[in-house]
Parts: sequence; C-alpha cells; structure tokens
Amino acid sequence: MSDIYHNGNRDLQNHFDTKKLADRVNDLIVHETITEQECDFISTRDMFFISTVDEQGRPTVSYKGGEVGFVRVIDEKTIAFPGYDGNGMFLTAGNIALNHEVGLLFIDLEQPQRLRLHGTATVVLGDPLLDDYVDADYIIRITVRNLFLNCPRYIHRYKKIEQSDYIPKKGCVAPIPDWKKLDAVQDVLPKKI
Repeated sequence: MSDIYHNGNRDLQNHFDTKKLADRVNDLIVHETITEQECDFISTRDMFFISTVDEQGRPTVSYKGGEVGFVRVIDEKTIAFPGYDGNGMFLTAGNIALNHEVGLLFIDLEQPQRLRLHGTATVVLGDPLLDDYVDADYIIRITVRNLFLNCPRYIHRYKKIEQSDYIPKKGCVAPIPDWKKLDAVQDVLPKKI
C-alpha cells in the first residue's frame, strides 16, 4: 500500500493531532490501481487539471479539456490523453520530458466529486493512440503511483453551459483562436495553425 505522506505532512498532522486520522484515510482510500468506479469517473470527464514541475523544481498547473472520454483508461495502472495544438509553450509536455512526476485532479462540478491521481508521465510522439484523436500532436501516458476519491464537500456546484468550440472533433474544423490572428505573432506561428 502506498503511503502518500512525507515529513512536512507528518509535522502538521502531529501539530493538529490528525496523524491517526491521516493514517486511516491512507489505509482506506489510497490505492495503486484504477478501480471500475474510478475508470467510469475518469472516462466520463471532459476536463481535468494536471500539475507538473520544471527542471528547477517550480510547479505549474494546467487545465486540459476535450470531448467526454478524451482521457483513456488503458489498464488498471495506465491512463492516456492527447496533446492538442496550444500556445507553443509546451509547459506541461516540456516539464514531463524532464521530470516525469505528475498530479492530476479530475473533478465533477455539477455532481460534486473529485479524484486525485499521482504518477509518472511520458510524452509519446508516435503513439498508436494518435489515430484515435482528431488533430492530436502527441499522447501523454501516465503510470499510476496512487489515486483516491477525495472528499467533495468544498466543491462549489457549477453548471456546464457549453463545450468549447475549439475542441477537435471528427468532421469539424475548429476555429482559429483570436490570439493566433494577432499581428504580433504572425511571423512566429508554425506552419500548422
């Protein structure tokens, strides 16, 4: 079983007298393989957040969105999702290329529920899954270290209004984002817009 705590966590748990509770929570909900319930939850999301760390140890977090099911559960230890055209910065993928450790937060804002997943990621440029995703540039595969459903009590309820028009879809041409039409970037845009 995975123990997710380090000395920083333990010091605060001792200070606030929650070490026994934290140990029990770890024992009850933290595990190393994706359950059927978690597979269903992940597979029905159309967005998640991913944290990565750069070569100097500085964290960043990114929102990733797609059609429902764009994150694929490959097996009980592996998930994968496409990398789409973005702003050219490659913050997430670039960080993964140097530091494979990632944290993901899948969240349902309409029926409050969330799942945390920690693992090691790789960017795969020639992945066979590319054929399954319209306009994907690469696939990110993540091997699960641990995951758990997390208490939803502080999740504010939101209602989805509409899906982004920019999500790549079969048979549709996504509009060009406004920022790619700015004169200031025209001379540096890659040929693939």
